[in-house]
Amino acid sequence: QVQLVESGGGSVQAGGSLRLSCAVSGYIYSYCLAWFRQAPGKEREWVGVIDSDGSTSVAQSVEGRFTISKVNDKHALDLQMNNLKPEDTAMYYCAAGVLCGLRQTGYNSWGQGTQVTVSS
Repeated sequence: QVQLVESGGGSVQAGGSLRLSCAVSGYIYSYCLAWFRQAPGKEREWVGVIDSDGSTSVAQSVEGRFTISKVNDKHALDLQMNNLKPEDTAMYYCAAGVLCGLRQTGYNSWGQGTQVTVSS
């Protein structure tokens, strides 16, 4: 069973940067790994994914500012976030799955989340 533990969240001013990391154990190489986020009162939304073949994609709302990458030797998934905006404030979750895609139903393993707060 895949287990995921996020770290790296915190508070930052608008325009700042944070790097989130997701430690992955029990990882199966056919899985894809993704980041989602959920702001208070809003639905959880897809941020980006790295597929089992290594290809990546991110949501249009973060394109050009966020980069997703996999660190194989550390069994970790990273999310580099630059030029952060107040609307990026949310709980960020790491997820693993086989179906993948933009919906939560494509993922069957989730971390507990790490909070990111961006002040203006």
